[in-house]
Amino acid sequence: MSGMTIGLLIFGGLLVLLAMRIHVGTGMLIGGAAGFLAMNGGDSSSLLFTLNHLAYARLSNYDLAVIPLFMLMGQFATHGGLSKSLFKFAAAFMGHWRGGLAMAATGACAGFGAICGSSLATAATMAQVALPELRAHGYSGRLSTGTLAAAGTLGIMIPPSVPLVIYAVLTQESIGKLFMAAVIPGLIAMTGYMLVIRILVTLDPNAGPAGQKHSWTERLTATLAVLPVMGVFLVVIVGIYGGWANPTEAASIGAAACGVLAMVTGGMRWKGIKASLMGTAYATAMIFMVLLGADLLNTGLAITQLPTELAGWVKNSGMPPMAVLIAILLVYVLLGCVMDALAMILLTIPIFYPMVMGLDFFGMSVPEKSVWFGILALMVVEIGLVHPPVGMNLFIIQKLAKDVPYMETAKGVMPFLASDFIRIGFLIAFPALSLWLVRSM
Repeated sequence: MSGMTIGLLIFGGLLVLLAMRIHVGTGMLIGGAAGFLAMNGGDSSSLLFTLNHLAYARLSNYDLAVIPLFMLMGQFATHGGLSKSLFKFAAAFMGHWRGGLAMAATGACAGFGAICGSSLATAATMAQVALPELRAHGYSGRLSTGTLAAAGTLGIMIPPSVPLVIYAVLTQESIGKLFMAAVIPGLIAMTGYMLVIRILVTLDPNAGPAGQKHSWTERLTATLAVLPVMGVFLVVIVGIYGGWANPTEAASIGAAACGVLAMVTGGMRWKGIKASLMGTAYATAMIFMVLLGADLLNTGLAITQLPTELAGWVKNSGMPPMAVLIAILLVYVLLGCVMDALAMILLTIPIFYPMVMGLDFFGMSVPEKSVWFGILALMVVEIGLVHPPVGMNLFIIQKLAKDVPYMETAKGVMPFLASDFIRIGFLIAFPALSLWLVRSM
């Protein structure tokens, strides 16, 4: 049996394991081990040697330290009530518009994503804050849950972003460049969601009635309350690009600042601190377990020569580069039906990245293609979080909105998915949307 055939069987077997609800890290470990054994005639010595060195080689990577720090920053923001100040600030300026509270929830999700880095945490936290307000003001269940499920994806679109950190580690790309490249697409995503809400409430005014207008005194109070949160974002991003802190140092400062804010302004006490630390430990352990599984799987696939063979086949197939890229993005959309965002990045980047780097797109250099493809991959992975039937954000929102049927939530995200596809089309056609800030800096 050829290495190519073995590699395809391993990949197919992994998808079967995931469909059986085997933990993604465990499934990748099984697939990687199968690759080693199959390519070495059942001899386990090379597998054991790799396992002996794999954990240290991966987890001693300094860049990975930003993951628990960003997770801790998000945990402090969640348990310290910082999400409430973000929503109140946005609602003070937009709540009197038709659909304004839904737009405010979208803006608050973007703001929370700037200090969190996780879509699931953003969706869960903002739903607890905004969902009761939306329902109390007469917003339809479909618009309320659809907005929060879709806007929750801004948690990974607005930097800092954990999937972008993983992409940077896998491709040896600059974390800072990827963060900066995500800013404009993230703002376009937020604006697109707000336009969708505006269109929906124009077609059905009862779906999102206008609220009470706030006085300028109330707006000033809300602005002052949210300034510290904005300050944390500026410290992290400006710190990285100002040159006085690398991503890990900036994340450390951001986590410490969020912790102080959560205790001083949010009233967080020992119980919240303990919950934040435990939540960070659990999420980090899960991510690192998936990382180790992906490393073993990718090493096993590399032995079969599957990534190299596929990259060479695509390069010599004569297919237009844009057709290859669109096919890759469609694969991501399909994988989003059975896999989570992190698993998709870890599983596919070692295969798809060499393909894309070997093709010509608008005369871009390899470093520019690397950044551009990273943002494209992030945006398509983001769709998987809200794509029925198994979008994780849908289940998170559904758990909190017990009075709204699942099908209503699934229907509610459809207009937002249309906005996502339009945005991806713009980024494919105009790479400068993600590269302009990188080139400027």
